[in-house]
Amino acid sequence: MTNWNWADVLETVAAATPNAVAQVCGDRRFSWKDFDRRADNLAADLLRAGIGEQGKVAVYLTNCPEYLESYFAAFKAGVAPVNTNFRYGPDEIRYLFDNADAEAVVFHASYATLLEEIRAQLPGVKRWYVVDDPEPTQATRPGWAIAYEEVAGAPRASNAPTKGPWGRSGDQLLLLYTGGTTGMPKGVMWRQDDLFNVLGSGGNALAGRPPVDSLDALRAQTLNPPSPGPVILPACPLMHGTGQFSALIALALGGSVVTNPLRSFDPVELFDIVERERVTQVVIVGDAFARPLLATLDAHSGRWDLSSLRMISSSGVMWSQETKDGLLVHLPDVVLFDSFGSSEAVGLGASVSTKGNAQKTAKFALGPTVHVFDDDNVAVRPGDERIGFVAISGFLPLGYYKDPEKTAKTFRLIDGVRYSVPGDYAQVTDDGTLYLLGRGSVCINTGGEKVFPEEVEEILKLHASVNDAVCVGIPDDRFGEVICAVVEPFKGAVIDAETVIEHVRSRLARYKSPRHVVVIDTIGRAANGKVDYKRLTAYAKESVKP
Repeated sequence: MTNWNWADVLETVAAATPNAVAQVCGDRRFSWKDFDRRADNLAADLLRAGIGEQGKVAVYLTNCPEYLESYFAAFKAGVAPVNTNFRYGPDEIRYLFDNADAEAVVFHASYATLLEEIRAQLPGVKRWYVVDDPEPTQATRPGWAIAYEEVAGAPRASNAPTKGPWGRSGDQLLLLYTGGTTGMPKGVMWRQDDLFNVLGSGGNALAGRPPVDSLDALRAQTLNPPSPGPVILPACPLMHGTGQFSALIALALGGSVVTNPLRSFDPVELFDIVERERVTQVVIVGDAFARPLLATLDAHSGRWDLSSLRMISSSGVMWSQETKDGLLVHLPDVVLFDSFGSSEAVGLGASVSTKGNAQKTAKFALGPTVHVFDDDNVAVRPGDERIGFVAISGFLPLGYYKDPEKTAKTFRLIDGVRYSVPGDYAQVTDDGTLYLLGRGSVCINTGGEKVFPEEVEEILKLHASVNDAVCVGIPDDRFGEVICAVVEPFKGAVIDAETVIEHVRSRLARYKSPRHVVVIDTIGRAANGKVDYKRLTAYAKESVKP
């Protein structure tokens, strides 16, 4: 089959195992029949609202069952789901919804106050659906929004699945918004057919499940699987590709997705859930999650029955060998799967660690369609010590939504083959594995979140004491990198680091604010306004010695 549509996939699984558990969140449990019914009801309402073919539905939620229901509904109706970073401030949210041409928004009640500030600037939104918050809050449902539960929780109107008048196709999109070159988010356009194929085509090699080539084969494998469907707990947000794509893989395998009703990451609560729900796979984002998990196991060794756990997977940021070694002491039967990829390039490489065989940090086995090229587009061969950019061919996104310039830079033709080039540089070692060196740009990756310095620098320069500023990434044990602001004060001004940090936090998402502020006499810009990031990064590292 070459025209995979995720609605068809999920409906096939639901029909095969209607009474199996599809989603769990705290004391809420939804069967596959429930999952299908609730998504169908929402899809029907989207169509009643006049959402057009491939209209955009923005999902502005923390992890909860409604997140995946909203995606399923969008797939059914033939409209495109759009992830939303719930850490964004009002200007960022307004930009994203406007850039995505959002026609409907599903949001948690606690975000109503922020949305009230910008709602008048988004006349294209035809439907606002408010979801009750998973944690007790003072948030109330705004009168301008429809109660999500009243729509999704209603009895099913028809036994026939909801479809838009335009039908379904593998060409229909999922938009995954990620950081852009100016710091503003860009929507990666994934055709559903390409996404299904790049996520394993309904198979999983580590679980011994082969890919499927038809809906009939998917149904047969769901009814008689070679291995049980996974019970997956995304510890990271579903708004990011790591959590979202991992959940879709699990659902295609007939598994279930467990989400934590608590919004803050709590390792103790995570292990409680793993024990209670017999979770088989936990999804994290590198050491930002793994180090607290390890510290908790060290402090409470033997507290939990974690015998159900088979895998911890990560993608998007470095996961250190030291942390992997420590986890495997406590979890000797667990596979640690470290995936190297991005929103634009899934499957660049993988590293699998088991007890006694923990892989070196940043060392990955190349994916079958992955190559490393030097700046002259000449392939880097194993062991030749040259550095090159990592590129992947095969099932790729169409590009960035409404951004042909950035699309042309990231998606390139090399010797007649189309590649995605997300900006990572690496060497190819003698044994053919990839040694990742990092981004070729000045993009800062802090705990899996991409931060582009220019955006933060412009806010810093609005502070009354700051004449000029540059942001650089410096190493951090937990987050991989954290932001350090190198600031040049106005003559006679005194820089108060905490005031400067709070100034940024008041205008941008908190993860974009600096963790450190260091003062320098002059930034030393060249005549063309450019700065020497290498020099300033070295200065920052020296100034913030532990």
